[in-house]
Amino acid sequence: MMQEIIKSKLAVLKPLFIEVVNESYQHNVPVGSESHFKVVIVSDSFAGQRLLARHRVIYQLLAQEMQQPIHALALHTYTPDEWQKQQDSVPDSPECRGGSRFS
Repeated sequence: MMQEIIKSKLAVLKPLFIEVVNESYQHNVPVGSESHFKVVIVSDSFAGQRLLARHRVIYQLLAQEMQQPIHALALHTYTPDEWQKQQDSVPDSPECRGGSRFS
């Protein structure tokens, strides 16, 4: 499963918490697709990094998967202190507004 591949590749960041959610069902894709994911990751390795730098690291680690099959990746990256301030919660993903069903 793509969720496990993502977790495995991001393990090099030594996450204190990681959650990978397949959100493909919320989009106009075939049933059973693995193309849209939300990643919540908490790691000390993000300390001193701006958001863009954190995302670049993740995109580099998942470069092969981003070629295909991953179409969309919502990233929520935190240091342990930021995560605690978030009260261990992350915003819900917005509803899909695209795709052919609106054409």
